[in-house]
Amino acid sequence: MGFIKDLFGSMTAVRWVLLVIELLLLLWFAAAFPFGNAGTVIGGLMCCALIVLILKWNGFTGVLKGLWKSGAGKGVVISGIVVVAVAAVYFAILSVMMLRAIYSKPDKPNVVVVLGCKVRGESPSKMLRLRLDAAIKLLDEYPDVKCVVSGGKGSDEKISEAECMKNYLVEKGISQDRIIVEDKSATTFENMKFTMEKLDELGISRDITIVTDGYHLYRAGLIAKQQGADSVTYYGADTEFRHVASHWVREWFALTKFFILGS
Repeated sequence: MGFIKDLFGSMTAVRWVLLVIELLLLLWFAAAFPFGNAGTVIGGLMCCALIVLILKWNGFTGVLKGLWKSGAGKGVVISGIVVVAVAAVYFAILSVMMLRAIYSKPDKPNVVVVLGCKVRGESPSKMLRLRLDAAIKLLDEYPDVKCVVSGGKGSDEKISEAECMKNYLVEKGISQDRIIVEDKSATTFENMKFTMEKLDELGISRDITIVTDGYHLYRAGLIAKQQGADSVTYYGADTEFRHVASHWVREWFALTKFFILGS
């Protein structure tokens, strides 16, 4: 009990609030298990680091003060502050761009492109089902619009994502004549590349409306434009709340990779 008293006795109200927020964020990242990804790990580690920082605040500030008193140490402190500030601004800008894609509303689409994800057996995973349900809303609203279902077959999948998506759409009342199957792609880059080739083969213009999870829309749109889409609009599918944080952080780094490597 004495340790707890010493640890928390000097915490200010602001630090208590920050600690609670960080613990809640950590639980949010942890909620993604057992279906976590790199964003789950990175986000969880960031939360743990911030929690330790809050708990050891006095010691941390003491180290900073010691560094500040030396010439070289002052440069380290300033550099660290600049790096953290630049990273915070960069990730904030990415988040704004991702949110803009999520909340944009398409005019009448020319062709709807649904991006695939995990198939379990011959049935869509919950994430894929949510994408398809969003596409159905759009296709019901515009009954003359065609739909590309894009996604290949993973090593642990019985059928391709595109075949699974087509079957689901047909079961929900979408005519087979409206569905174009692209079943070779394994990445978002290939989704867009092969979709553009399909549209060219069928003489359909490259004006597309992308349907995928909200966090994924912005990057998918950038890749579509890179692959020659004439115009891109967005229609976001819901994402399970427990997966939002981990996928959001993962997308920051996927976007960074795209900006650096172009893929």
